[in-house]
Amino acid sequence: MQENRGHRSEQQNHGPPRQPPNTQQEQQRNPSGGDSNGQHTDAGDPSSSNAGFTIDLQNFRKPGEKTYTQRSRLFVGNLPAGTTEEDVENLFSKYGKPSEVFINKDRGFGFIRLETRTLSSIAKAELDDSLFRGRQIRVRFATHGAALTVKNLPQFVSNELLEEAFSVFGPIERAIVIVDDRGRPSGKGIVEFTNKPSARKALDRCTEGAFLLTAFPRPITVEPMDQEDEDEGLPERLVNKNALYHKEREQLPRFAQPGTFEYEYAMRWKALMEMEKQQYEQVERNIKEAQEKLEVEMEAARHEHQVMLMRQDLLRRQEELRRMEEAHNQEVQKRKQMELRQEEERRRREEDLRAHTEDLMRRQQGQGGNFSEKRDADMRMQMGGQGMAVNRSPMGGNTAAAGPASMAPNEQGSANNPGGLPLPFPRPGPPIDFGANKRRRF
Repeated sequence: MQENRGHRSEQQNHGPPRQPPNTQQEQQRNPSGGDSNGQHTDAGDPSSSNAGFTIDLQNFRKPGEKTYTQRSRLFVGNLPAGTTEEDVENLFSKYGKPSEVFINKDRGFGFIRLETRTLSSIAKAELDDSLFRGRQIRVRFATHGAALTVKNLPQFVSNELLEEAFSVFGPIERAIVIVDDRGRPSGKGIVEFTNKPSARKALDRCTEGAFLLTAFPRPITVEPMDQEDEDEGLPERLVNKNALYHKEREQLPRFAQPGTFEYEYAMRWKALMEMEKQQYEQVERNIKEAQEKLEVEMEAARHEHQVMLMRQDLLRRQEELRRMEEAHNQEVQKRKQMELRQEEERRRREEDLRAHTEDLMRRQQGQGGNFSEKRDADMRMQMGGQGMAVNRSPMGGNTAAAGPASMAPNEQGSANNPGGLPLPFPRPGPPIDFGANKRRRF
């Protein structure tokens, strides 16, 4: 185990053993006579071989750069039969620890994902067309299967806003707004997700609905990204050399001579391409005019919509004011009714109190008058029964003359007025007996 680790560490520091390619190919790939790092070395110097080249991985990591993304994934083709994941990992061990290694042994290709895009570019430049176990392997950047192309971007959308907008569909590795050589936005962008389900979700949602990034109500369009290789292109060694290839390559590049068959049809092809160009330009002009017209209509509709919203807000506020007024009026009416009830209650209490007072007064007056009338009636009855005459004196007193028979004490013992004498004021209680020969004194 220690022996294997030591061998792997040595390969990581000094790189895998690499056989030198043909002299002609080396001159074509490196015409300046320098090594893979761009440094000029002497041809006879043994230290100029690529085996002694080491890489400091920390120098190829940008601040804030995401690592082990789809952009740092490499395709390795034309692998020898029996190649394993460990063999490919040892081959790329000089460029850091990979996070993914996949090998299809039957078809002789595989994928490996390095830490950063820069390290992948260096590995691609050094290992492409190199010999590995007697076969010349091919190293290219793998296709990003979770990348989308975004069009119709507003001019105020930045990379950060684009990433924030599409992060609702899933984790994003990179979001870029494409600009021209002067830094002006082109209306296009690229969004790269970490997995395909997130990219599919974003594509479906944006296709079915209208996804807006700014206040301008023009939705963006999302399409699968067309993967293109603008670095390597198509070298001569990769062209399929079949019978049609040899037929087409019989003649060298040239200008068609006037009056010949080639010139006639070449001019007709040029006319067709010119007509295609004019039609594309006409379509672009029509689209631009339609866009301008739509913008004018949109501004008018927006103004009308704002007016409608203001009118609705005004109606809503008027309705709220009316409700508040109704509530206030109801509250005032309730207060008035409460005050009226309180006033009626107060009046009723006053009337009850007044009636009670008058009733008491009447009772008191009624008790006094009945006593006087009863007393006078009793006196008249007594005097009438004794045959005495009652005279009214000028002083309001009563003077009575009694006969001899009226002076009998036995007959007057139970009378209220013994002796038939006048009383200046009523005296309640039982009659007083003064005797037969006594007179009442005042």
